[in-house]
Amino acid sequence: MKKISVLLVLCTILFTITGCQKNTDSSTVNSTVTVENTQTLVGHDLMIYCGAGMTNPFEEIAKAFKEKTGCEINVTYANAGQIQSQINISNEGDLFIAGSADELVPVQNYITSSIDLVKHIPVLAVKKGNPKKITGLSSLTQTEIKTVLGDNESTPIGKIANKALSDIGILTKVNVIARTTTAPALSTTIENDEADATIIWKENATKLDIVSTTELDSYIKTVPAATLSFNKDKDALTEFLEYLGTDEAKNIWINNSYEIVK
Repeated sequence: MKKISVLLVLCTILFTITGCQKNTDSSTVNSTVTVENTQTLVGHDLMIYCGAGMTNPFEEIAKAFKEKTGCEINVTYANAGQIQSQINISNEGDLFIAGSADELVPVQNYITSSIDLVKHIPVLAVKKGNPKKITGLSSLTQTEIKTVLGDNESTPIGKIANKALSDIGILTKVNVIARTTTAPALSTTIENDEADATIIWKENATKLDIVSTTELDSYIKTVPAATLSFNKDKDALTEFLEYLGTDEAKNIWINNSYEIVK
């Protein structure tokens, strides 16, 4: 009897160990499947409009979201005027990432909701080393200072520049040698020695020196993500908007010199 009892105990222990190993193996397989199936939006796609000045961070965000979900992101990068015209004419698209809330007004009939993403900060920027010793907006009135500004009809940064210079009564006294249709082109003009100074978004001034002045602080804008009424893929858009609120997406903005709206 004792021998039989011992055998029964040993069999029970062996069965228990074998069962645990099977459960462990099963758990590992299930875990692997879960990781492999994170691309829940394969076959889905979104059409998004984004201000040209935000190309760098938004390309990173779109790429990261596609890698996570499998969703195709088709982005049109252009100035506000061009995007507004395209929305009004084509009547298509899912989301508009605008340079400021003001840029939503011309297409407000097609906006169903909007969330704030980051701060859009205008700065006075000059060539590296600041060879012309520019100290503030008033320096731009010096005849030898060549200034390039954004187009004041189609770009948010151009409108801000006009407003800031007009508010202190010097717009007509500034030697504006050119206007550009996108914010990145402002930086390029300075880098190429075609101008001495510009009013530009902070994130587009990475190759320039930013003049330390508070004169533009009151013109800081907020970048909104506005949902368009033409959206057909609610699941993809909902998941993308949720992704925009994650730390991963926020860090992409921060690494590109933006400040998160709190």
